[in-house]
Amino acid sequence: MDELIEGYRRFRVERWPRQRSVLEALARDGQQPHTMAIGCCDSRVAPEMIFDCAPGEVFTVRNIANLVPPYAPDMANHGTSAALEFAVKVLKVQRIAVIGHSSCGGIHALLHNPPAQAGDFVANWVRIAEPARRRAALIADDPVAAQRYAEIESVRVSLANLASFPWIASACAAGTLQILGFYFDVGNGTLRHVTADAEISIAEPAPLG
Repeated sequence: MDELIEGYRRFRVERWPRQRSVLEALARDGQQPHTMAIGCCDSRVAPEMIFDCAPGEVFTVRNIANLVPPYAPDMANHGTSAALEFAVKVLKVQRIAVIGHSSCGGIHALLHNPPAQAGDFVANWVRIAEPARRRAALIADDPVAAQRYAEIESVRVSLANLASFPWIASACAAGTLQILGFYFDVGNGTLRHVTADAEISIAEPAPLG
């Protein structure tokens, strides 16, 4: 608990004074985020950090391996799908960004089975990315390359699954919504744009001075 309380105190002393007017306006007027980010639960890859976003700019849902399930409007619990519905139909976000990353434990579980302690939910969840596992199996002789390949392919699986939501597909067709895929390398801080058939490096900013 002490770490959390100390963090709160730093927030009150350092961040709150800088962000007070923004947060007060958000409390008064409500949120209007421009983007929905679908990221991994991994503690190293917060979308707000990667894109340097201020409060109110990004509506974020995080789950194991940044996966989007296919459209399935049944009576089961669908946390990610519920977040998508709220972001697209209520908040009217302009874009959805799926953000994969290196060293992903969820993708490692997909390729090699989850840890024994995580047998209730993880294995079934990561099967959403089964097409990525099958594609990565083609280079199974190189585990490092297979892991990275599956991480990127899992972004493509999520992009394809987003298109199965009828109200996402219709918004994209109308030009009011954009779907984007990204891959973040934790070790060197670089970002790549992932499309259906390519990876494109994001240009690095010019050095200051």
